[in-house]
Amino acid sequence: MKDELTAAAQRAIQKATSLPGVSVAWGLPQQAAHGDLSTQVALQIAKEANMSPKEIAQAIAAQLCKVPGVENAEVAGPGYVNVWLQSSVLLAELSATQNACHPQESRTGAPVIIDYCGPNIAKPLGVHHLGSHIIGQAIVNLSKHMGYQTLGWSYPGDWGTQFGKLAVAYEQWGGEKPPKDCTTEELLALYVRFHQEAEQDPELEDRARATFRRMEEGDADLRAFWKDVVAVSQRSLEALYERLHISIDIVTGESFYEEKMQPILEEGIKKGVFREGEGGSLIVEFPEESGLPPFLVRKSDGSTLYSTRDLAMIRYRLDTYHPQALYYVVDVAQSLHFKQLEATCRQLQWDLPEFEHTVFGRMRFKDASMSTRKGNVLRLEEVLDEAVVRAAAVIKEHGDQVQAEDPDALAEMMGIGAVAYGILSQNRKQDIVFDWAKMLSFDGNSAPYLQYTHARARSVLRKAGSAAGVPMPADVAELSVHERTLINTLLQFPRVLQDACAQRMPHLLTNYLFSLCQEYNSFYNTESILQAEEPQRSLRLALTAHVSSVLKSGAELLTIRVPDFM
Repeated sequence: MKDELTAAAQRAIQKATSLPGVSVAWGLPQQAAHGDLSTQVALQIAKEANMSPKEIAQAIAAQLCKVPGVENAEVAGPGYVNVWLQSSVLLAELSATQNACHPQESRTGAPVIIDYCGPNIAKPLGVHHLGSHIIGQAIVNLSKHMGYQTLGWSYPGDWGTQFGKLAVAYEQWGGEKPPKDCTTEELLALYVRFHQEAEQDPELEDRARATFRRMEEGDADLRAFWKDVVAVSQRSLEALYERLHISIDIVTGESFYEEKMQPILEEGIKKGVFREGEGGSLIVEFPEESGLPPFLVRKSDGSTLYSTRDLAMIRYRLDTYHPQALYYVVDVAQSLHFKQLEATCRQLQWDLPEFEHTVFGRMRFKDASMSTRKGNVLRLEEVLDEAVVRAAAVIKEHGDQVQAEDPDALAEMMGIGAVAYGILSQNRKQDIVFDWAKMLSFDGNSAPYLQYTHARARSVLRKAGSAAGVPMPADVAELSVHERTLINTLLQFPRVLQDACAQRMPHLLTNYLFSLCQEYNSFYNTESILQAEEPQRSLRLALTAHVSSVLKSGAELLTIRVPDFM
């Protein structure tokens, strides 16, 4: 329908102004009573056309009134054009968009690679890891839902000098317990102790570097120790990822690129991109106008760095998968690294696809005591457990208002969902504020509000005996204001999915779901559903079924589960 309206508006514009092919954008009026669609194109082209906006708008409105399916078109304010569509057209449009709740047809072409998670092996995840994991998974889910060939790729830190430090710490203070039987907490304690002892004995740092160099050179005992540590960490991560609904397609740690780094170093030297720095190190220098400092790709002792492995990783992805895009979901603190990394690839004259540091802000806490606990990073598992405890308390506070067949399962769903939604509901490019009260609210832009609204819609359908869904009636002559508003809100879902995916901005979807919850609850509190006469009863049940489908689909794209009972 928008295509027909656009074509009609363009004809009117060309006839009135002689301007051909003007772009016409449509939006929703600020108030539901002002129509179903609105355009301000007359205001945008008035100066170029040397005409008053109202005169152009009147010409557009007159032409739009002739389009089949348009009930009315009027000029509003200084030059807006508001359009009302016939009920049958709105319902037909809504029926046509119902498949947006399901994964779209697979697109042909090269894959999109989304790099996220990247946990450090041998260390428990901290609360600050939420950003990469939750935002990254939501972006992966959106990309797959929209039909893109998508690879969600985790790049764990399972190599590097930290393993030399851990090996030295285990040898010094690990006792008799085999490393494969240690917990991640015990491994972290050894790592922390290494740094404490190294403050008094700087030679420990030299031992750690030498130990890692032996590990790189293939020392059998050190390699066995490393494998045990990786296995311990993987078990811990799998349990945590199940709770967070994290599903990774490919995992290749830094160690995967061990044999792939030397060819990159040789290529860089041959092309004159990698030059000798202090003490025999290798560096990349950039043009002065770039403002980028030198990029270290090999240490003076010959050992490799994160940057070396990153370059090998990019080369491997380019050669193996020929992706159309590489997105790195990593916090703002790594911005310089990714600028240097991309600039290095371009100096090497690699044929890069779209390359983006999909940045997110640093995490801040409404409750200052959460930022650290006894000097250590607050563990993510602790945060999730506390979220579930707080969710259980919220359920208890609401008494009979919140009912569940399994209160423990509901508390888990609410608590984990609240944390995920609390992260995703914020613009990722800004600092992310962690706020318990807001996350667990039943009234605001939160997971519990979304979950409660979904459960309410499912309850209505159960009472109507229509839990499996309701077909949209075609014989509704007139729509109430609340019905029309709800339909127009539902019609936005496909566009919101496209925008959230294209911009890699999950908060666009959370904001939409919040708006849909508000509109449905207003509709529910105003209109009779089960007691309405036909065809209004069938219409309202069909709208309720559509709302529940959109809320469930949208929530799951955001890693959140919604209950049928609550």
